[in-house]
Amino acid sequence: MDNSNAADNKLAPTKQLTDEQSRLVEQIKQFAIDHLNDDTHAVFTIYGDAGTGKSVILSKLFYDIQQMAHEKSSPLYQTNNYFLVNHPEILKVYKKMAGNQDNVLKKNFNRPTSFINQNDKNHQDVDITIIDEAHLLLSRGDHYNNFYYDNQLSEIIKRSQITILVFDHRQVLRTKSFWNLERLHHIIDPYTNGEYHLTHQFRMTASDSLVKWINTFTDGKLTPLPDDAKKDYDFRIFDNAEEMRKAIFARNKEVGLSRIVSTSGYPSTLDGGKHYVTEPDFKMPWDQYNYTQTPWAEIPETVNEVGSMFTCQGFDLNYVGVILGPPIYLDGDDVHVEMSKFTDVESLKKRKDMDNPVEFEKIKEQLVLNSANVLLKRGVKGLYIFVHNQDLRQRLLDDYKKL
Repeated sequence: MDNSNAADNKLAPTKQLTDEQSRLVEQIKQFAIDHLNDDTHAVFTIYGDAGTGKSVILSKLFYDIQQMAHEKSSPLYQTNNYFLVNHPEILKVYKKMAGNQDNVLKKNFNRPTSFINQNDKNHQDVDITIIDEAHLLLSRGDHYNNFYYDNQLSEIIKRSQITILVFDHRQVLRTKSFWNLERLHHIIDPYTNGEYHLTHQFRMTASDSLVKWINTFTDGKLTPLPDDAKKDYDFRIFDNAEEMRKAIFARNKEVGLSRIVSTSGYPSTLDGGKHYVTEPDFKMPWDQYNYTQTPWAEIPETVNEVGSMFTCQGFDLNYVGVILGPPIYLDGDDVHVEMSKFTDVESLKKRKDMDNPVEFEKIKEQLVLNSANVLLKRGVKGLYIFVHNQDLRQRLLDDYKKL
């Protein structure tokens, strides 16, 4: 595989940052130095949509902090620092990088639950903790995953003098890790706070107006496609999922790292031990559990699978073909989710602390649309879309023909 497509290459701390990104890294390092010896905990939050460069900033920041921790003249000398991420596929990338960087060890990277449970056992002081994808942190206990507290972010802050996190409310995908800005601020506001909002889209070469169209769509409103949807970006709407698959296979042959992905909504009938996504003329298996240390999208054979939000979140693809499954439909100009057709029930389990059934239904609908947002923003060079719902597909096709 072309190494320029590798996720660890894109996140490497040696990657050239923009002036804004470099200034932010310096700002956060100074925030850590300023509050390292405070009597209270301090929290710095980076806000930004998918593709705004959050992870590459954290990678460089952690590398710098670890170098300073080994410099006798540095205010951060001998600090004990950790980098946490709840996404197993992304954790693989960071651990792979750690082996190649001075003073950045594999043991510095961990899952939040492991970090909290190890800290309980060792009672070790932690100076700085960086959390990538903080919107994936558990916001309730999950005994299945050995987390016995109420909220992972609260517990990480309690165990760290400085906590630095990135947050995107549109990438919240499960009820057990349900977050919104109000819930976030309820946790972090009692502490010393710093924040920064990233707005520039780095992943997609798409126009700002197409990115805005995606956000509006997954916020529940269908608006006309922007006139510049295809400007410097390969944007297409397909009437047939198999035709989209052929186009993605062609792109994968040309430049690699091109995959079909889908939202939930395809019943899991086992066929030869695999679950399939099926549409007229189209049949492909869902992604299989990835036991390797290589991220799913970087395994050549996965071009023959349909990726999900669990294998793609946080990763770049060169081209992405997105199937918007049966639950997503159109009513007038409103985009809705028919929950009876949603098949990933594990993601949307009931919570005792969400006892208003009307509110809970709204939350579940938004989480499904969030998963669509995550998938629609994977493609660096192009985005292809096929919609199961005929009304919505026709509206998009009619609109697309006008471009």
